[in-house]
Amino acid sequence: MFSKANLVSTIVTAIWGMGGGFLLWGIIADPIMSDSMMSGLMKPEPDFFHLAIGCLIQAFGFSSIYGKYGRNDYSAKDGLGMGALVGVMIGAGEKLIDFATSNMINFEGTIMNFVIYMIFFGITGLLVGLVYKKMA
Repeated sequence: MFSKANLVSTIVTAIWGMGGGFLLWGIIADPIMSDSMMSGLMKPEPDFFHLAIGCLIQAFGFSSIYGKYGRNDYSAKDGLGMGALVGVMIGAGEKLIDFATSNMINFEGTIMNFVIYMIFFGITGLLVGLVYKKMA
């Protein structure tokens, strides 16, 4: 669980979590999705300390799962595949549940969020796969 590949992968994907999340949701999606979300829902400025901790935990969890179930034949393709599955699970599954149970976001926004989650976790998986392939 605390292998060198897992720790390096965790750091790389935590950095991607912060930077990629800012790029995908903060810069690209914000102007597109602002009409799809309930106003006043998002904080004007994120709490960067807790955001960084969350990205680190998410990266560690993703990297650990990939390391454990990656069949010891690690590759960028396998990482991308796992990232796509996580993107479907969170982006479609969880976000459709959110849509069905709350008024935070409309259906159009839910679909846009799903696409962004697929891209985000696809790249996350790709990075994890590359790190594990080089280091395992």
